[in-house]
Amino acid sequence: MPDTQKDLRRKILGRKGEAAVCKYLKKQGYKILHRNFQTPFGEADIVAKKAGTYCFIEVKARTSDIYGLPAEAVDREKQRRYRMIAQYYCNILREEVPCRFDVAAIYEGGLEYYEGAFI
Repeated sequence: MPDTQKDLRRKILGRKGEAAVCKYLKKQGYKILHRNFQTPFGEADIVAKKAGTYCFIEVKARTSDIYGLPAEAVDREKQRRYRMIAQYYCNILREEVPCRFDVAAIYEGGLEYYEGAFI
């Protein structure tokens, strides 16, 4: 079934948000390892590394706060999936590595970055 106009706008907004976050992360000294990293448990928007820590980053972009702030959309289920994604990633690396879960909130006029947003 083809994407609707709304779906396409949402995808474009998400891709632009991810690009903005990657640019921000690079300026902060992160190395971008993957974008849209696919696993059997879902997708991590960005996987980056800084100072030996692997960061699994969920990007939430919104054009308004009518449905709440972007970071509030990372619910317990999304957090659970990200923990499983990180475990899957460690299995691929065949080692336990320090991991952190961050959230990047994109909204009109800005970017907020939350290191260690959840455990």
